[in-house]
Amino acid sequence: MAQDLVPPDKRISREALERIIHRAAELHTKAHDIGDQLTPDEVLELGKEVGIPTRHLQQALLEERARGVTAGDQGMLVKLAGPKRLSAARTVPGQAAEVETTLSHWMTAEELLTIKRRYPQGRSWEARKDVLAALKRSLGVGGRRYALARAKEILGRVEQLEDQWCHVTLIADLSNTRTERVAGGAAFLTSGAALTAIAVVLGVAAAVAVLPAVAGVAGGLAIARSHRSQVERVQVAMEQVLDGLEREEITVPTDLPDGQTGGLVKRLTAEIREIGKNLSK
Repeated sequence: MAQDLVPPDKRISREALERIIHRAAELHTKAHDIGDQLTPDEVLELGKEVGIPTRHLQQALLEERARGVTAGDQGMLVKLAGPKRLSAARTVPGQAAEVETTLSHWMTAEELLTIKRRYPQGRSWEARKDVLAALKRSLGVGGRRYALARAKEILGRVEQLEDQWCHVTLIADLSNTRTERVAGGAAFLTSGAALTAIAVVLGVAAAVAVLPAVAGVAGGLAIARSHRSQVERVQVAMEQVLDGLEREEITVPTDLPDGQTGGLVKRLTAEIREIGKNLSK
């Protein structure tokens, strides 16, 4: 009878495999009397016992950490305007120090950001606020949207998994743009409601007086929901950066130490030339 339940030549689907592995992990955890919470080192040790490669466990831990940053963003505002934090992660080839230098160079030289803070395993960036950067963004120099510059802050973490492989996590804080869109929508809605109230006081027919309020609700919702398009652009932009790192298409010029964008005069000269070429098209 048992052989009829699981024929030896029966192939197991991926969905079934995931259930089997998940259930086996549960059974293993119960058999070892493991508590409700584990330290990262305990998770790695447990993985070794069941034969899971350390690199995969480390990657899963890092992905869970990134998920925790965005998982707390819930409620009506998320449904209406989208999340205020986004994350993207990828395993890329290279040593962590080299990848971090390459990533920082790209963020400052190509995304028009500037370093905001430095951390032991990463950095954060914010939009450059100088005139040249603003001009390049407004002109879309190079056919770029510069979506990351709209974020309040971009955090990048680079952590070594094993030799020649590291894990890169990007987290974007869009609380500034979401607040702007929601506030704009609320102001539009309030204006419509105020016009309707004035119309009622003036004795305007109800069918006409209610129109500003209806328009205010529709317009306010549309303004708030427009933040979703910003979310999509930033998410795509982060994935594109990770694509470049994964395919090793993003590089640092050999004459620029520590991933810097070069001397101030040299950088400004190059940017002025680029803007001039864009204007002449």
